Amino acid sequence: MNSNLLFDFTVDKAAKTVFITREFDAGLSLVWDAFTKPELLDQWSAPAPMRAKTKYMNFEVGGKRFYAMISPDGQARWALQRYTSITPKTHFQIYNAFSDKDENLELPGSEWDYNFSEQDGITKVNITVFNESFERMEKLLDGFTAGFKMTLKNLEDLLVTLSQKS
Repeated sequence: MNSNLLFDFTVDKAAKTVFITREFDAGLSLVWDAFTKPELLDQWSAPAPMRAKTKYMNFEVGGKRFYAMISPDGQARWALQRYTSITPKTHFQIYNAFSDKDENLELPGSEWDYNFSEQDGITKVNITVFNESFERMEKLLDGFTAGFKMTLKNLEDLLVTLSQKS
């Protein structure tokens, strides 16, 4: 396992934007699948002890992923993601907002931009998260930062497991 992988997490409060760059010791196709297939997303995209459960996902422009992060006592925190742009294996964008169980959005939301590239078997993922509201970003930032770092560690562990199977 490569321990020299880049991980940068920068918050620009004035721009209401979070910039995340993370490298993974796995091929582009596997990392892309981990971000775009619900059965893989559910294995890493919630910070422990929460777990993710996708109710439905249609990965195409205009499609949606409706999922919940579920606590150990069964409480669900729902979110809806709408895919606004997709370039296979290199880029996709989503609009993300929390919601209730009936998909009624809690606005404002955020815009997520994902870019993928691979060099020498290392896949780099650049994620930009723009928040419509500075207040929303401030409210979420502490929990989001710790939680998102945990989920990326979950992904790293999953990729190791999946790489050993292939």
